[in-house]
Amino acid sequence: MIKYLSFAGVAFLVLVQFAAAQGDGNMDWTKKVGATSFPVSKKIFNTADYGAVSDTGIVNTVFIQKAIDDCARKGGGIVIFKPGNYVTGSLFIKSNVQLRIDKGVVLLGSQHFEDYPEIDTRIAGIEMKWPAALINIIDVKNAALTGKGIINARGKFCWDKYWTMRKEYEAKGLRWIVDYDAKRVRTVLVQNAANITLQDITVKNAGFWTVQLLYSHHITVNGIVVRNNEDGKGPSTDGVDVDSSSWVLIENCDIDCNDDDFCLKAGRDWDGLRVNRPTEYVVIRKCKARKGGGLLTLGSETSGGIRHVLATGLTGIGTGNGFHIKSATTRGGTVEDIHFRDCTLDSVGNAFMFTMNWNPAYSYSTLPAGYVYDSLPAHWKVMLQKV
Repeated sequence: MIKYLSFAGVAFLVLVQFAAAQGDGNMDWTKKVGATSFPVSKKIFNTADYGAVSDTGIVNTVFIQKAIDDCARKGGGIVIFKPGNYVTGSLFIKSNVQLRIDKGVVLLGSQHFEDYPEIDTRIAGIEMKWPAALINIIDVKNAALTGKGIINARGKFCWDKYWTMRKEYEAKGLRWIVDYDAKRVRTVLVQNAANITLQDITVKNAGFWTVQLLYSHHITVNGIVVRNNEDGKGPSTDGVDVDSSSWVLIENCDIDCNDDDFCLKAGRDWDGLRVNRPTEYVVIRKCKARKGGGLLTLGSETSGGIRHVLATGLTGIGTGNGFHIKSATTRGGTVEDIHFRDCTLDSVGNAFMFTMNWNPAYSYSTLPAGYVYDSLPAHWKVMLQKV
């Protein structure tokens, strides 16, 4: 064990020193990350004018979406709320729209799965049908989600579903697929989008990942607060996941979650190798992680590659790992040119943790006896495709 730890430590030092020696002279890319535009129109669209009311017994999805759509049709602007508590299902922000959740406004996630329509997306490294997030920014440019208010996803209904299913699936030898079948709801999804800003919002009790940046570029995540442990220990409630995206700036954020805090991903196994899109040109700075699996985590979805990353001025307080790289022997991909520097680690479980054989029961897909392959769901077949 001591020899293994020594080898891991030497490997880390050599890689970091090599990256510093080869890469520090060409770090100009760090000045080019983040959104390069922001919705300019100051025209106000008040959701109250479209029927939205502060009443926890009413689902306001239709009314809020009407305000967003009208704002987009009229060239953009700012969608706002009167102070209060608004229950909603999936909302879709459009190009040139700023959805502003001001102080005194709380968006409450619906606790009914039917309020989150299934869309084509990627989850945990696999492209498949999955419920839309609570807030979605998909196939758009120049949009923003801002404000000093609160988004409370109230994700316990997802956690309860998952734990029930996991117990059943593990008994059948299906630990590797239960996360995909449970179809829990993400809180904020940015997908196939560009020049997007997420700023200042507080997000609580995610049903699954809190913020996922997928297949997108030039994104700024600034000053968001994540608190995912208020209503219990929610599984897989990552803070911010950068997933096959580029030119991303994450700064001044404060994460308290129950899985990876700031996590970079790029696809899983056969499907990730098919898509083959890296996560690259990412700056994470001046952020804090409290509870969670890793202050900075790379993987376990590494198939498309992760490269050109600067993490600096970060603080981990009681976090599981400081800097965590994790993958699997079937995953593929290259992790390179990673700069982790000037970070403070206080009472973390491990300063550095690197494993290429992470969580085998989850990472490797084996179909138990008694199942007919041709009758399996499509995403099961994807997971079983051998590399």
